[in-house]
Amino acid sequence: MAKKGNRVQVILECTEQKTTDVPGMSRYITTKNRKNTPARMELKKFNSFLRRYTVHKEIK
Repeated sequence: MAKKGNRVQVILECTEQKTTDVPGMSRYITTKNRKNTPARMELKKFNSFLRRYTVHKEIK
């Protein structure tokens, strides 16, 4: 049976890659506590397509 709780999986997607012509999309999967952080997450993660650290925002 699945655990009940506030921890959920979220997908982080790069915001800068949409404006460039570089193919591919940088995405990360992580977890967050819905009770402590109800707003959408924003983290700086490495984008292997652009070869630098960029801002990744939570989608959906």
